[in-house]
Amino acid sequence: MADRAVPAEIAQELLGLLGAGRQVEPLTARFPRFGLADAYAASAALTALREARGERPVGRKIGFTNRAVWSGHGISGPIHAPMFDTTVRQAAGEAGTFDLAGLPEPRIEPELVLHLARPPTPGMDEAALFGCVDRVAHGFEVVFSIYPGWRFGAADAAAAYGVHAGLVLGPWHEVDDDRAGWFDALSRFGVRLARHGGTEVEGHARNVLGGPLSALRFLVEEIARFPATRPIAPGEIVTTGTLTEAMPAIPGETWRSAFSGIPLEGLALTFR
Repeated sequence: MADRAVPAEIAQELLGLLGAGRQVEPLTARFPRFGLADAYAASAALTALREARGERPVGRKIGFTNRAVWSGHGISGPIHAPMFDTTVRQAAGEAGTFDLAGLPEPRIEPELVLHLARPPTPGMDEAALFGCVDRVAHGFEVVFSIYPGWRFGAADAAAAYGVHAGLVLGPWHEVDDDRAGWFDALSRFGVRLARHGGTEVEGHARNVLGGPLSALRFLVEEIARFPATRPIAPGEIVTTGTLTEAMPAIPGETWRSAFSGIPLEGLALTFR
């Protein structure tokens, strides 16, 4: 077993696994010294490969901002990864569908999504960061794991697409009409996620590192720590982490979300 992972080689392996439906041993099990710096270098190399085949980065996902789920996955902190025009789409109205083919152990996550009109910089507090935001939406992120049983380290997840498969967005809402109201709501809202005919789970803004803007603050500071990662550019979107427990995604099932304390529509997502 090699002592160190080579980012370009890891990127090639991960590109081959994308959408293939296969699972592999975590990178940290194969390379004991594999850490976040290695993961973000591999992610940057993978992004370059995806761009070379025509995909365009459109934003970032922040993963594992909900501390309550850390122990269940064996990780100890949040991670981030790029999202692409091939993985992000707008729902038709308040309902959408998602094809799970090729995704091992998929799950659904209700999230709060920010659109950035101006680039955030390290050192900004939540109020200053909100000044960079011009639109807010609700979205469902679909995630999956190339590592069996969702057992891996933070570096494994960061390298492997941030476990991101896709993001289905609801309607965007401009915040300039009531910035004070939106700023307050972003730290106070609640959400309910329900499966047709069964399970319900509830969540709250505070579940994502205290609130979506706090999650954005983590992202900006974390990107600055790892020079392999591109700074956030104007026009990017950021999905700030699951507001509830991530729930299994099964073909034929429909999940619906509903919000309180914030003027966002719920979404329905049906899996194929």
